[in-house]
Amino acid sequence: MADPESSTATTSRLAGWRDLVRERFVALEIAAPEPERFTGTVRNTRVGHLDVATVDSTSQVCRRTAGLASRDSEALFQVGLLTRGAAVLSQDGREARLAPGGYAVYETDRPFVWDLSGDWQLQVFTWSRPMVALSPAASHRMTARSLDGVAGIGGIVGRMLQDLASAPPRLSLAGGTRIAEEVAELVATVAGESPGLPAGQAGSSDLLRRIDDYIAEHLADPGLGPAQIARSHFLSTRHLHRLFAEASWTVGLRIRAQRLERCRRDLSSAATDVPVAVIARRWGFADPASFSRAFRASFGTTPTRYRAEHSLRDRRAGFPDADGAAGSLVSGGAAPGADPEVSGGGGAGPRGGQPGRTAGAGR
Repeated sequence: MADPESSTATTSRLAGWRDLVRERFVALEIAAPEPERFTGTVRNTRVGHLDVATVDSTSQVCRRTAGLASRDSEALFQVGLLTRGAAVLSQDGREARLAPGGYAVYETDRPFVWDLSGDWQLQVFTWSRPMVALSPAASHRMTARSLDGVAGIGGIVGRMLQDLASAPPRLSLAGGTRIAEEVAELVATVAGESPGLPAGQAGSSDLLRRIDDYIAEHLADPGLGPAQIARSHFLSTRHLHRLFAEASWTVGLRIRAQRLERCRRDLSSAATDVPVAVIARRWGFADPASFSRAFRASFGTTPTRYRAEHSLRDRRAGFPDADGAAGSLVSGGAAPGADPEVSGGGGAGPRGGQPGRTAGAGR
């Protein structure tokens, strides 16, 4: 186990702040009422695949417009916990007014606004959206709701979040990944029980959560599909499809989304001498061309280019590669329509090492 890697950046220019926020989070339109006294600092670290940031700055309004959201291929699930100042988060037709200790959920694939006042500090927790076991319909109901970080279960989770940000634990990669998953589930539970949610819609169903866990644990099986999932949960396939339809998902899309996210995480964190083809097979993609097309459709770039760009971004931000140094890309003959590296050979079999739910970190 090693101390968590961290990276800190500070700027006193509003233009530089916009660039820094885009690099560390997502692109935002930012306006400050007193640009002459502006200052801002971001400190990032990681716990498994969870990015944990502490942001200090002065009064400003940050807007995620529809245009900016449409240009990003990667959707993020975020929690903002205010520790100093005052803030209002707006999304999906709601406003969450936060005092120190309060927190709220938001997502980056659609517009939101942060109105931050005074000399404020915000702790921001970021997951890639496919790694959060919530349907789109469920998460839409949870955004921009004020969550009590002082009393009750909300207070327990709020204090845990603050501890993660102020003193990130020394964990193995596997331990960090488990913590990241459990924190996401706890936040979803608190948000799902928040006042104002329609009756019967508080949180995701226990059955869907169990099914989602089953999918995550069997992603390496290329034969994973509705029949196997239904049989394992003593359901008819019709009932299974209806459950997912009510949550605005399909079984096939959920499997593919989780597989792609696992591949993306491994491309972010695995040693660069592991061929892309091995990573794809590891998570159930048997056909290189299909994997390359699906990855490009989801993330807007090829697996090879994503790996190279992510490695460069991490070096600029001060995060080391998974093996501590940059490796070389390994490529082979490409299948028609595939990313050239995806068809590369490797020493692993069709499922590689058959990893469980604790592979790769990073976003």
